[in-house]
Amino acid sequence: MFIKSVCTVLLVFSSLTIVSQENLYSSSTIPENLKKSANAVVRLNDIDVSLESSKKMIIKKKSLITVLNKEGDDNIDAYVFYDDNVHIKELEVLVYNKFGDLIKKIKEKDFKDVSAVDGGTLYSDSRVKYLEYTPIDYPYTLEFTCETETGNTAFIPPFSPITDYFVSVETSKYTLNYPEDITIRKKEKNLEGFQFEKEDTIGKLVYKVKNIEVYKPEDYSPLLFDLTPKVLFASKQFTLEGVYAEVEDWDSFGKWMYHDLIEDTYDLPESTKSMINNLVKDETNDIDKAKKIYQYVQDKVRYISVQVGIGGWKPFNASEVDKLGYGDCKGLTNYTRSLLKAAGVESDYCVVYAGDSQKSLEKDFAAIQGNHVILSIPNKNETLWLECTSQKLPFGFIGDFTDDRDVLVVTPEGGKIKHTKKYTTNENSQTIEGSFSLSDDGTIDVTANVVSKGIQYDNKYWIETETDRDLDVYYKKRWSYINNITINKKDITNNKDSVALIENIKFLATNYSKKVGDRMLFNVNALNRNTNIPDRYRARKYPLKINRGFIDVDEVEIKLPKSYKVEALPNKVVIENKFGHYKEELTVKDEKTLIYKREFMVNDGEFPKEDYNGFRNFYKEVTKQDNSKIALIKI
Repeated sequence: MFIKSVCTVLLVFSSLTIVSQENLYSSSTIPENLKKSANAVVRLNDIDVSLESSKKMIIKKKSLITVLNKEGDDNIDAYVFYDDNVHIKELEVLVYNKFGDLIKKIKEKDFKDVSAVDGGTLYSDSRVKYLEYTPIDYPYTLEFTCETETGNTAFIPPFSPITDYFVSVETSKYTLNYPEDITIRKKEKNLEGFQFEKEDTIGKLVYKVKNIEVYKPEDYSPLLFDLTPKVLFASKQFTLEGVYAEVEDWDSFGKWMYHDLIEDTYDLPESTKSMINNLVKDETNDIDKAKKIYQYVQDKVRYISVQVGIGGWKPFNASEVDKLGYGDCKGLTNYTRSLLKAAGVESDYCVVYAGDSQKSLEKDFAAIQGNHVILSIPNKNETLWLECTSQKLPFGFIGDFTDDRDVLVVTPEGGKIKHTKKYTTNENSQTIEGSFSLSDDGTIDVTANVVSKGIQYDNKYWIETETDRDLDVYYKKRWSYINNITINKKDITNNKDSVALIENIKFLATNYSKKVGDRMLFNVNALNRNTNIPDRYRARKYPLKINRGFIDVDEVEIKLPKSYKVEALPNKVVIENKFGHYKEELTVKDEKTLIYKREFMVNDGEFPKEDYNGFRNFYKEVTKQDNSKIALIKI
């Protein structure tokens, strides 16, 4: 009787397990709160990492994701990277229809197999196998199973349940097994407020989370990376392409990078050293020497991605770049540093996360991080930063690609976390001096001189090399609020010494004004109207973050048509608040000439979500003022 009862219990338990697993394949079992606004729902994501030693790691992944619509197709994430040191042991996909019936089985041989880098890469040993699947109906559920084995233990995958907007999570689990002689460090981020389960014992870490609803993007908010829950992992003892390391902090990490990856690459030929010293022999200070060498690098070499060898982390030897005339960010930065060193100029190799999102290294968590390399030059009380992959950027200008973020500075004495150049609100300036005349028939004839600096320079410097036809399109789009534009002059000067882009533009536009009886209505702001109003959110969830401030200062002389005079001048407008200010004034120079002045400034900073409506209203009021018209009356 006892045996029969036990068997019955086991049978019931087994049946419940099978039913539970099958339920994950049917879209009808998704909780309603997880379907709301979702393009896809992660039913189960189970990652098992076995760090068997400092030289071996096995990663197993099983994920079930239900795709609800076409936009969710991009979230199936059925891919795996591999190279000479990462071997695929298992790879399979099963596809189920909305009822949970198996409709397709996809084996490893059916995956696309391509280079893992883009066309700008000269050669690479990194490849990716990915699924190219076209569904016949929605919703569908895809089960992805993958196992890899690698000798690179420097990159332990993080636990990151949410990787995109509009994707919810039913269950996500992460397990890290490791031997007792390995020390694991971890960093937990944004775990509060979730249904987390955690197990932390010697040799094993387990994290599990359930029921995460979708994240929706919001204008002017922090990065998704900084909002979502995640746990980062790093091993004190690791191996990267056969190079062993023990790292506990950024100081030891920097020493390892310098002495094991970089030091032996400073091998310029004596002829190049002699040439460089001759090049800078007339310069009296290190900065002027560095400028000449930077220009030499820009003229001599070109950027091309080279991702082979030590996980894409060890730069090519300076002698190779010198001979070949090309290199990736590591090679070109290392080459520039070698040339500076030959001239007696101190500089440091720096690792950074590049991109206009301003993502920083985790400064309190030493690990393999970053996706780019730049150079720093100590200069009295400040640091100059050099982007060595660009043939166009001025010396010491890094723009929004690597500005205002924490980076790792690699020195022989160790690694240091420093912050790159932050371009202030006043530095990110655009100044317009212009004039326009308005004819009786409503035609406007405009002349404008535009000077852009800081990040506003960064947004435009590339137009210097655009074709005349492309520039025509660019300017018509820039002044899209004016119809019937004909561009008559486009003179562009890129002043790299002052880091300023200077545009001299002339254009005509017919029917600029509107006639109503004896009156003519027209907008005095022809050259710089704000057309951006941030989106409205009924229930804002995230803080307000303004990454970069700016200031626009405009002064435009307006010649009135012969047959009209001003009926009444509008009052001066001044708006000031924590987000910035807006000032607008129209004055009379003489009976046929007006002077229009405008200043619009926005401060950078992070504000609580409750401030967002005030910020949006600020932009709405600026847009309203920029689009206001004045009336002329016929003489």
